[in-house]
Amino acid sequence: MIAKIDRGRIRDRLLFEFLAATGSRVSEALGVYLEDLDLTPGNEHVQVHGKGGRIRVLLLNDQRLVNLLRRFLRETGWAHGPLFRAERNWTGRPLTYSTVQELWARYRYLAGDPELELHQLRHTHATELTLDGVSPRTIQKRLGHRKLQTTLVYADHTDAAADAELRARHRRRTNRS
Repeated sequence: MIAKIDRGRIRDRLLFEFLAATGSRVSEALGVYLEDLDLTPGNEHVQVHGKGGRIRVLLLNDQRLVNLLRRFLRETGWAHGPLFRAERNWTGRPLTYSTVQELWARYRYLAGDPELELHQLRHTHATELTLDGVSPRTIQKRLGHRKLQTTLVYADHTDAAADAELRARHRRRTNRS
């Protein structure tokens, strides 16, 4: 999907890459201000404002996202304010949720996948973390869920993930012997 976004539409590409790479809710991404970013090389983080006014800090460990973010900031020259701003008259206001939904619908159409929902980026992020062997508690923290049960709905433990975890356990036990 993201590959269908024109390279010149860097804000849109950054927005959807951000959602996919962090598992953030759309409202959390739209609430990110430049002041919430820490782009210290090798330790890049973003502070997001989640449900219930809870704040969490997310590691930006996807180098493609970090590079795109740095490029975007270089090209815009912005030093403060919302990261994802409306383009009309560049008023400096954050994008609205409805605008993001419209953008997603346009790119979904271009990709030929009219069924793909925007929230699936969050599901995909959680599933990828599960498949990579990340613990449910870490995924829970990353997604900002209060209850682990909510996370387990997103990060369904697949057979492949279970097999990988058991193989890793076996290797650790074998190496101790």
